[in-house]
Amino acid sequence: MMWDGLYASAFEKINERIGNTGRVLLAYNTNIDAIKYLNSGDLKDRIEKAGKEEVLRYSNELPEKIRSVQQLLGSILWSVKRGKAAELFVESCPVRFYMKRWGWNELRMGGQVGIMANLLGGVYGVPVIAHVPQISRLQAGLFKDGSIYVPKIENGQLRLVHPKEFNADEESCIHFIYEFSRGFRVFDFKAPRENRFIGSADDYTTTLFIRDEFRKSFEEIARSVNLAIVSGLQALTKDNYREPFETIRGHLEVLNDRNVPAHLEFAFTPDETVRKAILDLLGNFWSVGLNEVELASIMEAIGEKCLAEKLLTNDPVDPVAVTEAMLKLAEKTGVRRIHFHTYGYYLALTDYKGEFVRDALLFAALAAAAKAKLGDVRSIDDIAKAMDVPVNEKAKPVEEALAREYGMEKGLTEVDGYQLAFVPTKIVEKPKSTVGIGDTISSSAFVGEFALKNG
Repeated sequence: MMWDGLYASAFEKINERIGNTGRVLLAYNTNIDAIKYLNSGDLKDRIEKAGKEEVLRYSNELPEKIRSVQQLLGSILWSVKRGKAAELFVESCPVRFYMKRWGWNELRMGGQVGIMANLLGGVYGVPVIAHVPQISRLQAGLFKDGSIYVPKIENGQLRLVHPKEFNADEESCIHFIYEFSRGFRVFDFKAPRENRFIGSADDYTTTLFIRDEFRKSFEEIARSVNLAIVSGLQALTKDNYREPFETIRGHLEVLNDRNVPAHLEFAFTPDETVRKAILDLLGNFWSVGLNEVELASIMEAIGEKCLAEKLLTNDPVDPVAVTEAMLKLAEKTGVRRIHFHTYGYYLALTDYKGEFVRDALLFAALAAAAKAKLGDVRSIDDIAKAMDVPVNEKAKPVEEALAREYGMEKGLTEVDGYQLAFVPTKIVEKPKSTVGIGDTISSSAFVGEFALKNG
């Protein structure tokens, strides 16, 4: 009952103050998601045709890139087996053609920037400036109406226009998303929870292509924003990351000079060189958001292999191991806020204190439940419709473990000079889709926190 009251209070406070956030910059990845709901019989047939033994090899360890149909199908099985999300770049043209022929059930806005822009600008009414690598008619049409802008240069002057008014017909960047439900079975694999595998099949968002309008006008754009969310680094490799990282570092220097807090939305990054480069960059960010797979991959990169294994061993994820990992990450990088989200609960480790951190997590959990329940959130009132979704009962042992270890009360405690905030999430038993839920969580929590702070 305590959590129900805290949920209602958090929604009311943020709903009143969300307009105080100011303008948010979103960079760098926007694309189109082609969503395929997996069918067990169809997947089984495809695996057998491709060569079951070869496919199963990749169900145990993900490749760095997809270069064959066997790697694609094996990577899908890797996600099914663990109920974990993963995303890999599809390098092979024949595999891209295979995915197109396999088809999709629906097309949606994709990319962390695109999803966040539609939520923040199209639902919350928070003005956003979004980077869209390729503005095709199809891509532009997937943006909601509202306070969503892209930079356009006309007669040497910067204008901010809605993507539908940009009037370009560039390429469509398509990512193929293979969704499965909890209990989905194929051969001896059974999904412990619903999730998806993503095959990225475009050469713009996956190489972090940055538009000229954005490069040339960045200082002017930065003068008009209050917050920034950066994403899209995950598909870079040791061969191509240096140039985009130089650009990002320059953008972060401009934002930091103007005291604009920037959040990095981490995503599964197969290339260890890039993961280490992201670690080196993290000190330039105010905040980072990640899940257990992503946090484990960072722990591996800094040599904490035992801790990485602990993060992937238990369900629900051991919160004490998560806290240890977050503390190590904070101490190594100096990042001021770490937002951890997993199925069932969220944690935030901050070098500042206040109930507003926990309340922003509650608002984010409510937004995620609304998205899972309805498929698409059309207005902020839709978020209130998730109030009747039950709080996750399986998070009770997590809360008890945090209380025993750190003396947590009402989702708040102090650990080694940091504040640790915890919330149990609301679980939708049969979600309409899982795509974009992580982006909904992270952007809602980050923006919600500053709405409360500034309100």
